This record gives sequence, structure tokens and C-alpha cells, in this order.
Amino acid sequence: MKLKVCGMKYVNNIQEVVNLQPDYLGFIFYEKSKRNFEGIIPELPKSVKKTGVFVNEHSEIVISLVEEYQLDALQLHGDESVIYIKELQSQLAERNALFIEENKHQKKKKNKHDIAKDKIEIIKVFGIKDAFNFDVLEPYLEVVDYFLFDTKGKERGGNGVQFDWSVLDTYPYKVPFFLSGGIGLKETDSVLSFLDKEAAKYCYALDVNSKFEIESGKKDIAALKEFKQRLTV
Repeated sequence: MKLKVCGMKYVNNIQEVVNLQPDYLGFIFYEKSKRNFEGIIPELPKSVKKTGVFVNEHSEIVISLVEEYQLDALQLHGDESVIYIKELQSQLAERNALFIEENKHQKKKKNKHDIAKDKIEIIKVFGIKDAFNFDVLEPYLEVVDYFLFDTKGKERGGNGVQFDWSVLDTYPYKVPFFLSGGIGLKETDSVLSFLDKEAAKYCYALDVNSKFEIESGKKDIAALKEFKQRLTV
């Protein structure tokens, strides 16, 4: 089971979380969020995928931040349409092709901003409370790599509340998904029980955030370490 730690904000804390070897590290680029990221991301091992979290952002800004931070994945946490995602993917492909053409004859050593990304994962978020109409996912099946199911609340993520996971018993598709929403150390047994169910067949990763925080954007390393250990026993 993959693990994504989202809402990172402070450099020293980022380094500490990276030492726990999560699979994804999430950086929120949304000014209304108290976890909005504006700093410098330290060098990360290739095994940790830098994930940019966006909410109804202009595609040009998304592209610029992909370039600035060399993002590996994009988590779309707003009302992004299929058309928006296709346009974004087209712009990413054009950027990649242009970079390759401009640099194919250059032999100089590349810096971290001179590396084309062959594949940037797209994670589309949908909020769930007590029920969900999975039909709304169908148009996205061919344009996303993963879904992320979070608790529907007043905030765009990070509400610290768990939705009714039994809703996922009727998940009808094969697109793998991230499970999010109010997952903390106290929920470990509930997580393990869910992962034993048929509904977890396509659960690709767990996404954690606010319930592992000392303060907004700063994660409790000891709690995260224990959570990860209990999941891998």
C-alpha cells in the first residue's frame, strides 16, 4: 500500500518526513489554504513523488509550477472538467516535446530545471460524505491515472473528518484510488479493516494530512512513523 503525506510546508519537516520514505509528498498551491506552499522544496529521492495540489487553477500557472518544482504528479482538488484535464495534458506534452527538441543537441550537464518529465500523473479528487453517485467518474476514466476520495466538507481537503468508507463497497471501476479524509493514528485499525475488504481491491494509496499535524503544515514524525510501521506489519 502506497502512502502519500500531504500539506507539507516547512523545509526541516519535509526532510524528516522524507526519511520515513513515503511514496508521495503533497505540496498545496492554493492561496486560501493554511498549508499553501511558497518555499523551496529540498532535493528529494526519486522514490518520493512530488505532488502539486491545485484547486481550479489556470493551466498556465500549473505548468509554470511543474517546471519550477519538477512535479511528478498533479492532484486536482477543485471542479476541474475533463476538457480542462485534456488541455492540461496537451500543454504538458507540448512543453515536453519542445524541451526535448531544444536540448537534443546539447551536451552540457542539465540542472534540475532542465529535465523533461516523460509522465506526470493526474490524480482527480472527489468529495464524499454519506453517499456518492459514481456515474460522475465515468467521463474521467480515460484521462486520469488515479481518483482520490476525500471527505466532502467546508475546506478543500484537510478537514480531519472521515467519510463513510462503506460507500466504496459499490465502486464500479478499475481506476485505482487514493483513500483520504480524517486518517490519523487512531484510525489505523479502521484502515487495516478496510484494506481487508473487497472494496479496497483498487485502493492504491492512503493519503494523510491534518490528523498527523502538530500545526498546519507541520507533521508529527513519531506518529507518522508508528502509522507506517503498523501498516506494514
